[in-house]
Formats: sequence, C-alpha cells, structure tokens
Amino acid sequence: MKTLLFACAASLTTFGALAQQKPVIDTTEVNKLDEVLVQSIRVDADSPITYSNLSKQEIEERNLGQDLPILLNYLPSVVTTSDAGAGIGYTGFRVRGTGNQGINVTINGIPYNDAESLGSFFVNLQDFSSSIQSVQLQRGVGTSTNGAGAFGASLNILTDAADDKAYAEVNASAGSFNTSRANVKFGTGLISDHFSFSGRLSAIKSDGYVDRASSDLKSYFLQGSYRDENTLLKAIVFGGHEITYQSWNGIDAETLATNRRFNPIGFQYDDEGNFEGFYNNQVDNYKQDHIQLLWNQKYDGGWSTNLALNYTLGRGFYEEYVDSWYYENVNFSNDATFEALGWEPYEVDGELQTDTDLIRRRWLDNRYYVANLTTNYSDENIDFDAGIFGSLYSGDHYGEIVWARYFSQTEEAGYRYYFGTADKNEFTTFAKATWRIDDTWSVFGDVQGRFISYETDGIDNDRADFIIDENYSFFNPKAGVTITLDEFSRIYASYARANREPNRTDFENGNPVPESLNDFELGYRYTTDRARVYANAYYMDYRNQLVLTGAIDDVGAPIRQNSGSSYRLGLEIEAGLEIIPGMLATTPNIALSTNKNRDFFFERDGELQNLGNTNISYSPNVVAANRFDYFPVEGLRLSLLSKYVGEQYLGNIDAESSKLDAYFVNDFNAQYELGALGFAKSVTLTLLVNNFLSEEYVSNGYFFTYDDDFTNPGTVTTIEGTGYYPQAKINFLVGASVRF
Repeated sequence: MKTLLFACAASLTTFGALAQQKPVIDTTEVNKLDEVLVQSIRVDADSPITYSNLSKQEIEERNLGQDLPILLNYLPSVVTTSDAGAGIGYTGFRVRGTGNQGINVTINGIPYNDAESLGSFFVNLQDFSSSIQSVQLQRGVGTSTNGAGAFGASLNILTDAADDKAYAEVNASAGSFNTSRANVKFGTGLISDHFSFSGRLSAIKSDGYVDRASSDLKSYFLQGSYRDENTLLKAIVFGGHEITYQSWNGIDAETLATNRRFNPIGFQYDDEGNFEGFYNNQVDNYKQDHIQLLWNQKYDGGWSTNLALNYTLGRGFYEEYVDSWYYENVNFSNDATFEALGWEPYEVDGELQTDTDLIRRRWLDNRYYVANLTTNYSDENIDFDAGIFGSLYSGDHYGEIVWARYFSQTEEAGYRYYFGTADKNEFTTFAKATWRIDDTWSVFGDVQGRFISYETDGIDNDRADFIIDENYSFFNPKAGVTITLDEFSRIYASYARANREPNRTDFENGNPVPESLNDFELGYRYTTDRARVYANAYYMDYRNQLVLTGAIDDVGAPIRQNSGSSYRLGLEIEAGLEIIPGMLATTPNIALSTNKNRDFFFERDGELQNLGNTNISYSPNVVAANRFDYFPVEGLRLSLLSKYVGEQYLGNIDAESSKLDAYFVNDFNAQYELGALGFAKSVTLTLLVNNFLSEEYVSNGYFFTYDDDFTNPGTVTTIEGTGYYPQAKINFLVGASVRF
C-alpha cells in the first residue's frame, strides 16, 4: 500500500529516537488522513529523490520564536541568514547555493512563494513553526509540485494534525536583544467522534542584533475538521501582521570592523548636512491572511482524491524617510526631486524649489486564488498520482507621499506618485507513478506541464512605464530507478528537468529569459535501527540560470541575470549513529561541491571580457553540520550543534573583494521534560545558546560594480563595492511549555 516515509524517515532522523532506541515507525501504519493531504508532492524511500525530513518533535526542540529557516540550519547543504542578525524578522535560507527565488515552498500542498517575486517571505509566517506537523526538504528538482518550479530545492510543510484529546498549551520564551515570544494553543479533541477544533495565537518581539532591526510579530492559526474512516474535511485560517524596522542595506567592510551592529537606514540631515538622527518609523508593515479548504476522500480499490482551495490576501507597505540633502550629496539619487514625483518646480520665498524631504510608502496589495485537485491510486505494486492545479494572482503596486516638507502646488498628503497592476495566471497538470517491479527493482516516472501568463500595466516606482505581456509553456519530465540491495540498503538514480520563469525584479533590471535545469542524482541509503548513512552525488546543468549578481535594489531585493551556461556538481553525505545506546548519538552531514559559470562575460573598465569559468555567487564549496545528543538522565537532553560554511563569493566575477569568509558556529540546546506537575499534564523547559563561542561571522552580503567615467574623464574604471549582514555573537533564548 501507499507509504509516506516522511513519517518513517522522521523517526530515523530524530536524534532522540536514535539515542533512545525508539522503533522505526511501521510504514504501513502512517498513511493517516492528515498526511495524505500532501502525499502527491512528498516522496518516500522507494523514490529516487534526495530529501530530508523534520518531525514535529525535532522542530519543537529548538522552537523558541526564531523563524523556520533558522530551524532548518542543520540539514544538509542548507545555509541560513538573518537581516537582523538574530533569526527573527527577515530570514532566509539557501540550498545547494540556490536562494529564495529557486526554492519552491508549499503549505498543505498550496504554493507559498509570492507569484511575482517567486520568493518566500517567512517574516509573514510568524511563529508558524508552532503549528507544523512535519517538513520535507527535497534537494534538487525533486518531484513535481505546485506553484513556482523548484530550482534548487522544495520545502513541503504539513500543518498540525488534529489531536484526539482536548488540550490547552502555553509557551513562553525570552532572551537576548529583548526578545520575547508567547503563544497559547488549544484543541477540543474529538467531538462526537468526528469533529475537532484547534488554534494558536502568538506574539513575538525582538530588538534584533543589528541596531533598530526590531520585529513586532503577531499571528494566529485556527482550524476545524471533520473526519471519519474515509473522509477528512479541513478548514484552516492563518495569518499575521509584521512590523519590522528595515535592516536590508547591510554595512561596508570598515563599519563591519568598527561597529558591526550599525544600521545605516533612516538617515536624517538638516540643510547643511548635519546629522540629526534616524527616522523612527522606517519600517516594513505587512499583513497576510490565508484561507484553506481541504478535502480528502478515500474510496474502495485503493483510490483517493484531494481537493484544495486557497485564498490569500496580502497588503502592506515599506515606509521610508527620503532626505533631500542625503540623496543629493551622498546617495546621488533623484528620489527626492520634484521630477521623480512628477511635480513642477515652483518658487518658495523667492527660490525655485526643485526637491524636498519626504516620507513615502510603497504599497503592495495582492490577492491569490488556488484550486488544486489530485487523485491517487495505490496497491502493492503501484503508486500513482495525477493532478491539476490552477491559480490566479492580482497585485497592485503603488506609492504614496504621506508627508513632504514642500508639496507641489496641486498635491497634498496621500498623493500617489506611481501605480501599476500585475496579473499572473497559472495552470499545471502532472502525472507520476512508482512501479515496484519486484522486491529489488522500483521505477519512477513523472511528467508535468506548466502554463503561465504574466501581464503588468502602469508605471513602476521610478515612474517609468512597466508593461509586460509574457506567456510561458514548460514541460518537465522526471524519471528514476531504485534498487533494494537488502533489508538495509538501497541505491537510486534519477533525472529531472525543470524550467522556471523570470520574476518581477528580473524584468525591472533587463530583458530576462526563462532558465532551465537538468538535474542528475545518484544516491545510496543504508538504514538500521541504530545507524543510517545516506550519500548522494548530483550534477545540475543549467541553461540561462538566473544567478544572483550580488547586487540588491533599493528595497533589498536581490538582482539576478541570466548567466548562459553553468553547473553545480556535488556530493552530500549524512549519517546518524548511536555511540552509546540510549545515551549518546551523533548526526553529522557534509556537502562538497563545485559551482561554476561557464565562459562568463563581464564588462570591466569599459571592455567586455570573457572571464572563463567563474564561481557562482553564494555557493560555498563546503557546508557541514553535526549534532551530538546526550541523555544523562530520563527527560533531559543536551545537544551540541555545529555548523561550518566555507568561503563563498558574493558575485560571479571572482573578485577578491566579493569573497565572504568561512565560518564555524556552535550552538548549545538543552531540554528537560518534567512530566506531569500539579495542574499541568506536562512541563518542558528549553535553553538555547546560539553561537556560544561568540564567533564574529557574516552569513550573507551583497556585491556591486559601477562604471566611473567622471574621476578620470576619457576613461572608464569599474568600481567594486561590498556590503555585509553580520550575525549575532553569543546570545540565548530560554523557554517553558506548559500543557494542560
């Protein structure tokens, strides 16, 4: 019958399970109704796909309010970063060097990636880790999924399953940088053998490691379900409101050496250029709400169907103080001029007024509709999945002037200086099957077609026409084989094709073309009750890969460009071992890779040059992690977590100034389960000390170049610049969870 090995593999990868010799979950018993909601896009040990799982228990062990990407940090090939430096607010992760826009994220099978930017903003999933049942991270192209194509990985999230017993739970944590997290959770248990309701309310606050990089996050999660032997109906509503002080500009090398917590955003100057302080409301203010309706139905003969409907509403703005002296004398931008606002100059006290200090808000107001239908068939020999997916996205982009020192003679507060619309529609269909030929051989096939239309109208924030009318048709085949050598060992090989459309920022910065990828994977899995070793080699061959140039735009969004031909070649090894049964376990992993642009062209000093093969940006050749778990007494777990990330380039031209140093960071995690205590069914205490050796490290940055033809007239000199996002030195979080 159909197996969902994400539950089985979670038992194998759960560190405590190794140490306590918990039995492997029987894969014939894990096909629960909640889990089949995502069975069409998840994979198991019979699949020739490279993946890792995180169970609810593993997530809870370190969940003290930090964002989900930080909790993924110790998975193979994963590199995480935080703009504020402490893991709360704007955070992100890369897999095999592929960043936000190349990682497909789904929640209960519904795409979470923003339809236009293709990125996933985990700042809008405030405390969402407290409502997750399990996570599967597929590396490489993976299996067919919904939404934007996976170009380096896909992250599939399954939200909380209903609990059969009523409960109430309170979680609270606090720590460095005035960080605090509080949530309350509840569940009614099973009512009349069919109905259940549960929910969560959360609030998180943090000042951030970086100056003024504060976060004020509020969120909710509510669900109601009906289930019987063959039917599951779920209605889920979740969302939140985030207000984060902007910290996306980073700092230069000199500031990094002298004041690594400095935040340069929000400068205010007087007319003579004297510094007056920082604007206190230079924030990102955004609300996002999701409604999901999920229906799973099982039929006789091994058939089942899943129907999912989704509506997402997002609205919010970036608020910025634009100082006319700073933009004219330091930033060298025209953002504060009347011309940039579409205003006519006029005389003030006998002087022609052509610019002004102002406060602007750049708004995004969007709606996202999804319908997804899949059918599944399973017997002893075949697992078959097929589905259709459709989505409609509409978004309004506009800017408002909420205050100005000098308004035009015809405008006032609330003036919209730009307005544009965007509509993106997608239709996807797929079919895939795993055929277990015998006890040794299993073959896998998967075909997908994606059909996309993207249209924009109006003007952008530079008041330039921004009109796009593009249609894309992609065919993505996949195939593989798994060979079972014995009860402990499997080998697999697979090929997958992926195509991906450009995003909005790509169009704003040029004339991009779609990127394509051929992904070849070869792997080995060895598993026993007390040990496991997974190893896989991969070769990812790209055409027109949209690589990060290293530069960012004025709202921190990464700028990409098509690189022609490029590739990633790597080896990943992960293991789990009981060193002392029931007491000490270790789970190391390492990823070794080479990541190259072929014959990369770059215009330097006014001349187009072929730089040959260069390193792809943000792609370290070595990423390694390890975790030791020690169980000295019943209920107490002590963990040492270590992460090494090798040096990497922030650009694609191998400039020494763009090189980010390697770093090695160690965390300490302790959790003590007190069990029943008076009025409480259970009490759990958790301590997390991040970077306890106080390593001064930088996990992310940016790199830019520009041509200077002013300093030496008649010549063009390419100028390089680098920015850095420093991460926090030693910091801690301590928390308590009380369940009633």
